[in-house]
Amino acid sequence: MIECGRFPAKRTVGDTMNIEAAVFADGHDSISCRVLHRFEDETHWNFLPMAPIGNDWWQATLRVLRTGRYFYTVEGWIDRFKTWRADLKKRIQAAQDLEPELIIGAGFISQASERAAGVDAKQLEKWSEAVRQGNIDIALSDELFAAMQAWPDLTLATRFERELTVWSEPVKARFSTWYELFPRSASGDPSRHGTFQDCEALVPYVAGMGFDVLYLPPIHPIGETFRKGRNNTPQAEPGDPGSPWAIGSREGGHTAIHPALGSLADFQSLVSRARASELEIALDIAFQCSPDHPWVHDHPEWFRKRPDGTIQYAENPPKKYQDIYPLDFETPQWRELWAALKEVFEYWIEQGVRIFRVDNPHTKAFPFWEWAIGSIKEKSPDIIFLAEAFTRPHVMERLARLGFSQSYTYFSWRNTKREITDYFTYLNQAPLRDYFRANLWPNTPDILPETLQVGGRPAFMVRLLLAATLGANYGIYGPAFELVENTPRAPGSEEYLHSEKYELKQWDIRSGSSLRDFIARVNRIRRENNALQNDHSLRFHETDNPNLICYSKTADDPGNIIVVVVNLDWAHTQAGWVTLDLSAMGIDDSRAFEVQDLLSGSRFLWSGPREYVELTPLSLPGHILRVRRWARTERDFDYFL
Repeated sequence: MIECGRFPAKRTVGDTMNIEAAVFADGHDSISCRVLHRFEDETHWNFLPMAPIGNDWWQATLRVLRTGRYFYTVEGWIDRFKTWRADLKKRIQAAQDLEPELIIGAGFISQASERAAGVDAKQLEKWSEAVRQGNIDIALSDELFAAMQAWPDLTLATRFERELTVWSEPVKARFSTWYELFPRSASGDPSRHGTFQDCEALVPYVAGMGFDVLYLPPIHPIGETFRKGRNNTPQAEPGDPGSPWAIGSREGGHTAIHPALGSLADFQSLVSRARASELEIALDIAFQCSPDHPWVHDHPEWFRKRPDGTIQYAENPPKKYQDIYPLDFETPQWRELWAALKEVFEYWIEQGVRIFRVDNPHTKAFPFWEWAIGSIKEKSPDIIFLAEAFTRPHVMERLARLGFSQSYTYFSWRNTKREITDYFTYLNQAPLRDYFRANLWPNTPDILPETLQVGGRPAFMVRLLLAATLGANYGIYGPAFELVENTPRAPGSEEYLHSEKYELKQWDIRSGSSLRDFIARVNRIRRENNALQNDHSLRFHETDNPNLICYSKTADDPGNIIVVVVNLDWAHTQAGWVTLDLSAMGIDDSRAFEVQDLLSGSRFLWSGPREYVELTPLSLPGHILRVRRWARTERDFDYFL
């Protein structure tokens, strides 16, 4: 129950949700309770019995089977028949006279037959007569008890006062692998602007590394006024392409395509080509406008004005963004503005886009997101929204409650064992884990962390291993990542030198030093192991070396158990002992077990919770270990090999 039911919980298709409630009554009578649930297009309730788990707590497990909204609540009642049945067993043990009790029980059953329908009503009436005649076997039978539970006496029932909601989203909301690519650099020639057709040619490259989401920065016309130059200089030189986030020119705004990229038909072809390779196109939505955007001329009332009447450009002091105007979500004409912004999403949905990465949603009105996302999901429940919200925790969490399917996180700045352990323990606590889904990015066009700047190739491998195994959702900005691009604009800066945000780039994706094979191997491991496709099972384990971090994940199917050990020191070999909480992973600590390193293919026989690990960052900075089989003795292991 998120904020007393104010917001929905989240699941993806096929997931389960444990619903618990404290249900109790005065006196000593037995009680029963159930979950009432229905999909949004159903008019009747379905019933799911709850089972006691101790101390007046009851639980039921609901599985969501399709995208959309499920409603649910809890109902409990005094169960006279259950009380009578329990007392009857005691009377039998005490050898008491049962005839009066059987008559009372027969009355309960007869009343249930009047509530029942069809064959149940007739069967209950037969059982009532049999119990009245003294048939104790029927009185205590499981068949009768199940029928009585199906047709309860709800005279003294109490129903929770609120109908709660769970949003069921596509599986990609829980498990996805993102690759960010600037289409304008897709040509491979810095003198020629890339096109959607060039992007199509790169689809096999991206899909071959195991990514399933191809994320494109804004594809719209770019303004000329105050266009930014290379390295974010305030003055553009002739031929500088400007920032894709300075959206809008005389060619159009948020529903237009940059002419150099191609036509709408070309974009639709890219969407189809990507989907044929099991890639979904994710589109960047940035609600801001260049001074040349048509809205600036047609709807000046949608922007804030300075005292001199000119439109206020974007600022984050001391930074100035003269090439973009922020929209005023508090304008008196907010209804018209909000409708226009929602129509932007709807337009691209019509073109086949199912995933949106939303730029800086925390700088826009919260009520807008709740309304817009809710309205869109009512018509298209399979749409996924990623919040690019590098902001304060409460703000990020609020956006998730308002409807965003996923969110960027602080992972880029969590490097030490303590930082990583504390942060991901926090992300996996209730109720946050029921609505907030982390998407982990080692780098972005805006963020080149110091770790990558100084750690070189081993640091890139370490950060990818962490992102891909700590999180079920992760992404990289490429080809900068696989080509180990790590030169900052200036010391202490997280901006790239010669950032692709302000110029066309040439990437040698065939470079022999590329990490593409390593990335492909990690992504294949993710696809083949369900344990790595969830976040809720993440558990950290002890190590005696602060440079080694160890954690595990398990699938809902207990047959898939993954243990990850990573060397956080990209410059030196590190060794130490890990101590696994075997019982938490469902492993019998009295038997030896085999693990296979899915990265190297090596197999090890482990016995007991404590094992020695040594990792060299220049060769392989981590293990992704799958528990492969149980072994009674070392001879069993030798025979298996």
